[in-house]
Amino acid sequence: MQSMTGCGIGRVLNDGWEVTAELKTVNHRFLDISMRLPRNISFLEKIARDTIGSVLKRGHAEVFLTVKKTGASGTEISIDRELAKQYCEAGKALSEETGAEYDLSVSKLLRLEGVTTLGEREMDQELVSVLCADALKQALMQLTEMRKKEGEHLKEDLRTHLDAAAVLRNRIAGRAPSVVSEYRERLEGRLKTLLSDGADPQRLAQEVAIMADRCAIDEELSRLESHLRQMRVYLDAEGEIGKKMDFLIQEMNREANTIGSKAQDTEIAQYVVDLKSEIEKLREQIQNVE
Repeated sequence: MQSMTGCGIGRVLNDGWEVTAELKTVNHRFLDISMRLPRNISFLEKIARDTIGSVLKRGHAEVFLTVKKTGASGTEISIDRELAKQYCEAGKALSEETGAEYDLSVSKLLRLEGVTTLGEREMDQELVSVLCADALKQALMQLTEMRKKEGEHLKEDLRTHLDAAAVLRNRIAGRAPSVVSEYRERLEGRLKTLLSDGADPQRLAQEVAIMADRCAIDEELSRLESHLRQMRVYLDAEGEIGKKMDFLIQEMNREANTIGSKAQDTEIAQYVVDLKSEIEKLREQIQNVE
């Protein structure tokens, strides 16, 4: 079991380029990847989505990518050779015309306007793409490890609430048979009070049978027990189980509501209130399960 909450960072350096990838995830019904990249590295979006999507299945993921040059390798020197030749030819011509000494050395020539240009090294997109994938894999490893640790905490909390829900289910099951017999005693007592010759046994049996049919909750209790058992199986399952658990929670809540509406008993009604409280706690925690 994994949580959908976590973060991770990866950094890769090679051939004068450094790529850093940061990931932060929170719960979401589906996989939702959010990133805003500068125009010069927008080509990384597809590889980022593919790399993240190969590991994460659910959750809202915020992606932060930075690419920068390191050291002097980020600067590129360009020399306008044609312009340099023109400077040389113009200098020689001027020296011949005026008799002045021609002293235009290479070092002086390089300092003349327009001969030398310092520019940004062009980004190697293929290399940066590879570095980006590697940085994201590092970040995903950290993220996954954190999500697994958080998942262990979630598992223990879910197990606690499942145990509490199972206890309440068993209390309801233990109380249910007494509801019909107590109803029979109350009904018989009322009829004896109202009728001097006592209650008609056949009529009494019919009324009790009708009431027993209306408040029968055996099927609901059986399904609730099955749902609780399946939830425990999911606790130790791998992969995307959050949606399945969320569906079971909806079914458990439906069974609890049915039991509460059918069982005409104050004690069972209180158990149902407590049961629904435990189911709600389960539902809140399951929202963060991948």
